[in-house]
Amino acid sequence: MSLAPTFSDYQHRYANARLERTDGILEVTLHTDGDSMVWTQAIHDALPYLWEDIAADSENKVVILTGAGDSFCNELDFASFSVTTPATWEVILHEGSRLLNNLLKINVPVISAINGPVRFHSEIPAMSDIVLASETAVFSDKGHFQKGVVPGDGAHVVWTHLLGPNRGRYYLLMGQEFDARQALDYGVVSEVLAPEDVLPRAREIARDFAEKPFLTRRYAREVLTREYKRLLHDGVSYGLALQGLATQANWNH
Repeated sequence: MSLAPTFSDYQHRYANARLERTDGILEVTLHTDGDSMVWTQAIHDALPYLWEDIAADSENKVVILTGAGDSFCNELDFASFSVTTPATWEVILHEGSRLLNNLLKINVPVISAINGPVRFHSEIPAMSDIVLASETAVFSDKGHFQKGVVPGDGAHVVWTHLLGPNRGRYYLLMGQEFDARQALDYGVVSEVLAPEDVLPRAREIARDFAEKPFLTRRYAREVLTREYKRLLHDGVSYGLALQGLATQANWNH
């Protein structure tokens, strides 16, 4: 008897993720109370388990990742994070180290349909195999260095990989913002579309991918994410440790 979850086991498990599946294409819409997602510790801690459930369900052929409302993630509830002691930081470190690593455990193609600005944890949709963006999208990393936090929980790996070392460091340290067209020029996204066309285009690509043979889909994802896995394995725990040390020093200052 298989112990792997079925879709019904986890479809309604996550308060901030609306899950719908048609013909093996799983749409994941991240949200807060049905509207655009506000990044909180609850979401930070839940997403690694969501990625793990999705990865364990072999009925998922392709995954579409999108957001509700007009933005993908444009707000942060900083007060929701409990990071005042080593014990509470351990929770952040544990879940933070799994946030991006578990995303890469999903072993079928992942398509991001970025529906608007993503100024917090922009690395999550940017890591997808196919990245589509609305003309209204804006990319930034406002939750780390600009708020006195070391960008060590994966942003330092993903953005220096996507943008290159110098441009990536500038982006993280200076709080740089760039729009969808600049993201296209930088190679962060592959297509820029009108807001109403982003999700239909993602579904079109997903239907094409879903028709590919089972192992072709799985192994393509495996080979195309191998470098990300290596980089995250080397960098995330180290970065989170330094982020934690700096955060504790700031709290105790």
